[in-house]
Amino acid sequence: MTDTRTFETERLICRPFEADDLHNMFTNWASDPDIQPEYGEPVYDTIDAAKGLLDKYLRDKTDPDNFRWAIIEKASGHNIGQIAFCKVYTDVKTAEIEYCIGKEFWGKGYAGEALSGLIGYTFTHTDFEKLEAYHRAENPKSGRVLQKSSMTVTDTVERFIREGISPEGEVCYHITREQFGQ
Repeated sequence: MTDTRTFETERLICRPFEADDLHNMFTNWASDPDIQPEYGEPVYDTIDAAKGLLDKYLRDKTDPDNFRWAIIEKASGHNIGQIAFCKVYTDVKTAEIEYCIGKEFWGKGYAGEALSGLIGYTFTHTDFEKLEAYHRAENPKSGRVLQKSSMTVTDTVERFIREGISPEGEVCYHITREQFGQ
């Protein structure tokens, strides 16, 4: 595929994580019980626990199948969230997207802007053919981000196909390289 490269949008810089991200990462989202469980991650309730997560992100940067970006607000220079391919299926050139934005930054369109930037980056700089995402029906904030994106609703995603289950309570989305080019 390719390594994680920095991409920018009008108000955001999405780049690989750096050691200096720790304080903002902990303060803005990793320690928040309203954010972390929404995308299946634990709450990191101490700075040391968050440092362990950041250290993992930094180690993973050398993995060619790792795609994770710190979302940096240009105006403040702060790490306000993250966006990543949480699952990569190289055999079918498909990746599943996850994202989170700190509560202080909700309602400003940052998640959608990062998602749009990631979609453009993916189909311009990688050989992925499809991007997928899903949200639980009980998480309407994440749903609104996907509804406003260029992704479209689909019956299932690769994760559920491989697990041999049907989505129950999840709303699935996808976009292909062909759809992006239209």
